[in-house]
Amino acid sequence: MKLMVGSGACSQFDGRGLRGARVLVVDDDDLGRRTMVRTLQVHGAHVGEAAGGREAIEAVGREPLDVVLCDLVMPDADGIEVLRAIRDRDLDVSVVLMTGLPDFHTAVAALRLGAMDYLTKPEANGHLCEVVARAATAGRLARARREALAAGGRPGPDARDSVELGHAFDRALDTLWMAFQPIVRRDGTLYGYEALMRTREETLPHPGAVLDAAERLGRTGEVGRRTRELTASSVGRAAEGTTIFLNLHAVDLADPDLRRDDTPIALAAQRIVLEVTERASLERVENLSGAVGALRRRGFRIALDDLGAGYAGLTAFAQLVPDVAKLDMSLVRGVDADERRAKVVRAITDLCHDLKVLVVAEGVETVAERDALLDLDCDLFQGFLIARPGAPFPVPVWPAAEKGRQLSLRPPVEGPT
Repeated sequence: MKLMVGSGACSQFDGRGLRGARVLVVDDDDLGRRTMVRTLQVHGAHVGEAAGGREAIEAVGREPLDVVLCDLVMPDADGIEVLRAIRDRDLDVSVVLMTGLPDFHTAVAALRLGAMDYLTKPEANGHLCEVVARAATAGRLARARREALAAGGRPGPDARDSVELGHAFDRALDTLWMAFQPIVRRDGTLYGYEALMRTREETLPHPGAVLDAAERLGRTGEVGRRTRELTASSVGRAAEGTTIFLNLHAVDLADPDLRRDDTPIALAAQRIVLEVTERASLERVENLSGAVGALRRRGFRIALDDLGAGYAGLTAFAQLVPDVAKLDMSLVRGVDADERRAKVVRAITDLCHDLKVLVVAEGVETVAERDALLDLDCDLFQGFLIARPGAPFPVPVWPAAEKGRQLSLRPPVEGPT
């Protein structure tokens, strides 16, 4: 088990393996814990936090986790106690211990109890994301393997070699289909849909698993081409004039297939908004401005996902100059009850409108959130409050405002811009 010391704050990390990972950060140092939480969230992890060992032990029993990142020295229960309690409850979750005072005997004890790694503070800075991503992959692998064996089958493809994973990935591509989630204007009328990838391959049961497999196999381009093909075939079934948002991995901006004029997606370009994900990968795109310009000349519009989720999002905003920006869901959640969050959203919407960029509030789940975001001048709305993703094209709903509240009357967006 190696002791790791790094510098920087995951600035060169590309997000691989962290997207969708379920992580619990345990540290009695409030500032250090929150810094780690924010760093991991920026790279796509779903992160919970606990301020002590007892709180962490209770959290492990409530929901499945992929990784527990735990401080070794805490007043109520140290990291070894937490690790021992975790192993009594969950054999699969990966545990990474941290300490500012590395000790050989403690490291040996941690190894015997199944800790995956042992990091020295401050937070193993540059190594933090890589270590947690590796631990998340191991946790998912162990869980998939155990569940498959419990069901009387063989371990899932994550526990097999790359050949087996390749076969599972092929099956996932063959059974891909697109769900659609409505996006509505300020008055609740339909503006468009986001196309969301789904698969019937049981061993890669959700989009994150498919994308992780694609990255491990070096086949991300195949996912992009398949989803574009499926989305293009669905456009004609949507109401005339409906805009379709389609996720696009940043590296696919340079895919020659996307620049051809004879592909089905190119023929529907006037109705397509390409929603750029994995923005950390933008640095890998040669001549980014040229690639984006070529797509715009074909009629595509460009959207940026998760605006407001850290410095990388603002950098991507400046690089892409998008036509549409989607607010990060962490800003949307509970915005009606958080004055600081509301001020951040107001600043973002003011900036976007000054640059003629439409703002989508994504992940709206309550009427109170919707009403607050209307007051904050968001242009478009998406989330479970309006409709869950489905096929072929779900009908959106637009609940009345909360009692005693009058909705903002600024005119809604009329159509594609």
